[in-house]
Amino acid sequence: MNDIIKTILNHRSVRHFEDRPLTDEQIRLIVECAQAASTSSYMQAYSIIGVKNIQTKKKLAELAGNQAYVEKSGHLFIFCADLHRHEVIGEMEGKNVEDSLRSTEKFMVALIDAALAAQNAALAAESMGLGICYIGGIRNNLEEVSRLLKIPNKVIPLFALTVGYPAKETAKKPRIPFEHIYHEEEYKQDQEAYVRELEQYNEIVSNYYDQRTNGIRKDTWTGQMARMLSNPTRMYMKQFVQKKGLNLN
Repeated sequence: MNDIIKTILNHRSVRHFEDRPLTDEQIRLIVECAQAASTSSYMQAYSIIGVKNIQTKKKLAELAGNQAYVEKSGHLFIFCADLHRHEVIGEMEGKNVEDSLRSTEKFMVALIDAALAAQNAALAAESMGLGICYIGGIRNNLEEVSRLLKIPNKVIPLFALTVGYPAKETAKKPRIPFEHIYHEEEYKQDQEAYVRELEQYNEIVSNYYDQRTNGIRKDTWTGQMARMLSNPTRMYMKQFVQKKGLNLN
């Protein structure tokens, strides 16, 4: 097993960081690794906003649901789906690109490009001995996030990535078993086996929480997911995205 695979398999979210900022060299290297990710049709339909200012980080922490580690990270990266530059390209080249930019397909391209870049950045940071945590909470209020970061039309902040020096070792969360994730040749649709595998995974997750909290918490994974999904959140998202001129066709 090589070092890259060891780093990938050793991933865990880090939420406690030392009071120690990343250097400009580290930031640049992480972003360059993000840029090395695959990109659909060479579109590179994403941007990354780095945040060092403590007041801006504090406000973003509040908007993300008062997650203190957003403020206290060594550096904060905001990953955005970005078709604004392609709008500029259309103007530069005298081409009508609006129908393409408004399409669901190009919106998906931008989302996928941003996610691929972010995972490269996360892996690069972890390979440097740093810890990371993805922050979807910035989508709680994208209007305010967009105003704070001066984000133009056709750009959507998707998530933040906190990066820093881990102050505390955290445990790895058990993932769904391989057999439940990987389907060979076609999508497996044996409902009884599907439920049985989920019940087995529930036992693993419940034991994980039991040990981690000394018996205080024994959640199952399906229980967590059902509670979360039965309380819809961020239901303004479609309206916000379309207001930004994306996902309209």
